[in-house]
Amino acid sequence: MVERGGGATVATFFVETAPVIGAVSVLAEAAARHARVRRLEAGDPVRLADGAGTIAAGTITRMDHRAVEVSVTACAMVERAAPLTLLVPVADRDRMLWLAEKAAEFGVTAWRPVVYARSRSVSPRGEGAGFDAKVMARMIGALEQSGGAWLPRIHAACGLDAAIDACGAAQRFVLHAGGAALTALGPFTDTAVAVGPEGGLEAEELALLEARGWRAASLGNTTLRFETAGVAAAAIVRATQGR
Repeated sequence: MVERGGGATVATFFVETAPVIGAVSVLAEAAARHARVRRLEAGDPVRLADGAGTIAAGTITRMDHRAVEVSVTACAMVERAAPLTLLVPVADRDRMLWLAEKAAEFGVTAWRPVVYARSRSVSPRGEGAGFDAKVMARMIGALEQSGGAWLPRIHAACGLDAAIDACGAAQRFVLHAGGAALTALGPFTDTAVAVGPEGGLEAEELALLEARGWRAASLGNTTLRFETAGVAAAAIVRATQGR
């Protein structure tokens, strides 16, 4: 949602196809339910986002229980924020979904689940195509709520070695209590942050990361849950990162 001139909010809806000025965007059944909850009706202004940088303004021209039609009146392309990759542990499903929402709100650009050694003992854990679809749904909801323009790219779960390779030349940090304060390691540009699983990284995993150029970074003296650590790290990086 975004603020209107008079202070009222304009509802944001996700669309799978980029809006085009003068065209009509048809929103799905979930959007129709959202519109009814908001008590919207024909003639009301709305905002559309395709998750790939296109933001549009439009007016509802028709709505029923199954669909909403929006006449698009203006479009703009929003520049994507500087890259921020989050390596998240394959872990408890509900806590991963909560972190996924926050990752979308902070404009994380890539979501990479990692099967750590301690991931294998978690049940029920978040993995597989069905779970990835739930992650996407949560991220879309967060995009609509926050008024963002870009969705994170969701990657399939993989082992730590493959996740490291995928991060390329980014500034790379692994959250660990023995590291320097993350707040002191900026400024951040193209950045990747590895969040360990509940119970922490195995010594071999930390050694692998450090051997491949990842710097240990601390978020403080207390032990954080992985989802809390992921949110804190994303907030720190985004607060000091250039576009």
